[in-house]
Amino acid sequence: MKNKYTNAVAKISAIALVVVAFGFPSLAVQAASLTSLSDNMTRLAENTASDHDIRFVTPSGGGVAAGETITLTFSADFDLATNTVAFGDIDFAEGSSNDCTTATWTEKTLAGTPSGTTWGAAISGQVLTITSGSDTVTADRCVRILIGTNASGGANRIVNGPEDDDDTIAIAGTFGDTGTITVDIIADDTVDITATVNQSISFTISDNDIEFGTLSSGAAKYADNAAGDTSEVEAHTLTAGTNATSGYIIYVSGATLTSGSDTITAIGGTNTASSPGSEQFGIRFTASGGSGTVSAPYAAAGFAYDGASAADEVASSTGPSATTTYSARYLANIAALTEAGSYSTTLTYTATATY
Repeated sequence: MKNKYTNAVAKISAIALVVVAFGFPSLAVQAASLTSLSDNMTRLAENTASDHDIRFVTPSGGGVAAGETITLTFSADFDLATNTVAFGDIDFAEGSSNDCTTATWTEKTLAGTPSGTTWGAAISGQVLTITSGSDTVTADRCVRILIGTNASGGANRIVNGPEDDDDTIAIAGTFGDTGTITVDIIADDTVDITATVNQSISFTISDNDIEFGTLSSGAAKYADNAAGDTSEVEAHTLTAGTNATSGYIIYVSGATLTSGSDTITAIGGTNTASSPGSEQFGIRFTASGGSGTVSAPYAAAGFAYDGASAADEVASSTGPSATTTYSARYLANIAALTEAGSYSTTLTYTATATY
């Protein structure tokens, strides 16, 4: 019995020596699958240059340690050479959390080769390799890689290949975790949409018959729809509105007050104050609403009329305008020797839009 016991102890001691000599088996870190992988491309059309916004989450046991690499291998249909994509077209950032939608980003400094906290970014063939110097990416954080004009200072973009159902970006590297993003390149990623907006212009005159009544050299008369007034009054209104790109213009034309061969002199193209005792025929306007305005010389406090020989602009808008209301006031003055008679005129107003 003693010999059997002694032999057993010896065997156990021998096994212990073997364990001590060779150590316990190491607990190797196993590669894990990346999560929340996406590539938001600006274009999916074949043979078209596109920006890439690639995001993924490093697993909770992962992260990127100093000196490790992340590789992005683009399938053969992607063309990285035509536009010479380089590190200047790439941004690399670490998110504040594992939520790739709401995370805030800390941009990493990139150069052609890694140095200290500067990461290296280099493209060889179809592979983009991002290499850490001494900087790291914390585990369970979202990583964002921008490639193209969406990167700060980026000018060159990867060109899509022909229409294909299964183009991929495979993510790997010495940081140990892996994942694949599949994208579908299609023949045309655009939709042409057309619509028509009909042209529109509105124009009204509130009263087509106005009168001064009996004129006197001792006082000014202002037209209204009754017998005239010695105080300045609104005779009628014009309204105008349009959706025309360049707005509208309102014109007036017609002779001055006329009786046979006799006339009351029109004020002309200069805004002038009322002067009883001298012949004057004139108009002035004020505007409200919309974006239309009264044109010179009809916009000031005095009166003018210069439409006898050709249509004269009295108001306008320079672009689309809601309805503007123009209040029209008419002045008539005569001299002591103005010829007796029944005076009248017909003025024509037109509104023209520029589409």
